[in-house]
Amino acid sequence: MTGRPGIPARTPATFPLGPFTPYEGNPVLRPQGTGWESGHVYNAAATVVDGRVALLYRAHSPDLVSRVGLAWSDDGFTFEREPEPVLEPTEPYETHGCEDPRIAVIDGTYYLTYTGWDLSSAQLCLATSTDLHTWTKHGPLFPGFDTFLPAGDGTARTWSKAGGILEQQVDGRWLMFFGEGSIWHAWSDDLIHWTPASNDEPLLTPWPGGFASFLVEVGPQPVVTADGLVLLLHNAAVRLPDGAVRYTCGQVVVDPARPTEVLARMERPWLEPETYEDTHGLVSNVTFVEGLVLFRDTWFAYYGQSDSTLGVATCPVGRGWDEPDGIRRRREAAS
Repeated sequence: MTGRPGIPARTPATFPLGPFTPYEGNPVLRPQGTGWESGHVYNAAATVVDGRVALLYRAHSPDLVSRVGLAWSDDGFTFEREPEPVLEPTEPYETHGCEDPRIAVIDGTYYLTYTGWDLSSAQLCLATSTDLHTWTKHGPLFPGFDTFLPAGDGTARTWSKAGGILEQQVDGRWLMFFGEGSIWHAWSDDLIHWTPASNDEPLLTPWPGGFASFLVEVGPQPVVTADGLVLLLHNAAVRLPDGAVRYTCGQVVVDPARPTEVLARMERPWLEPETYEDTHGLVSNVTFVEGLVLFRDTWFAYYGQSDSTLGVATCPVGRGWDEPDGIRRRREAAS
């Protein structure tokens, strides 16, 4: 197995990755108690630590101020939660919440991107840790950037949600994809300070007539395919006639040497709202993926269900779209 120049092939991923099967026992996390996670629990980053799955999940009480909790699992499905949040608002740019974490693990350090929300601006922020409990905050990464351009309504804003860091270097630098509305890339020499692409150089923008006609947004951390390309799972939304939105999940593949160009994209979602939890909640009709791990020869994709509960879908390594179930799903997607 060989990679493309500058990036090794270490991950047994293919494009498209899947098909994924939602777990029959979903949701794997629900709100609980009367405190900080009593309202809604959803949108989780995922990593594997010492043979266990660790979830860093978004939660809030009815006041909607988000915090990040930590839960552990031996099988990827059944989780034990720690009693207190591990990340919560302390800074002016996050007065109303630390939202929607994504995680990368590099040389023993956890790099957590999350959204700082102050009721006016949503800003992509970075925190680092060596133990998942004590975090050092490094502040907003892209002040003044607007990821809703060029597909936005022309309103000037600071908006830079969602960031996924590639865990392998590309020609000696680190690569991140970020954005809600459209998706961009950024480079870093030290994983702390990031230089974004120009606001007029998006990688992926909404496209008419499909499941991403309203917006696209970064999903989990990207992974490398067997042939050295970068696979990015992303979220997508359409605006419904009544003004509501419907979120589904797609995939694109990118040459890391040319991160402003999509080589291929799925034209139909690989995950979409189907169950009661997917279609009823704080924001209904949402499947929103933020966590992806390879655990015990199975891919686990963790996703928020209508901004209220957390589900998981799985795909065993070696099972591809050419398997019998995959053929059925591909025919359905093409119909």
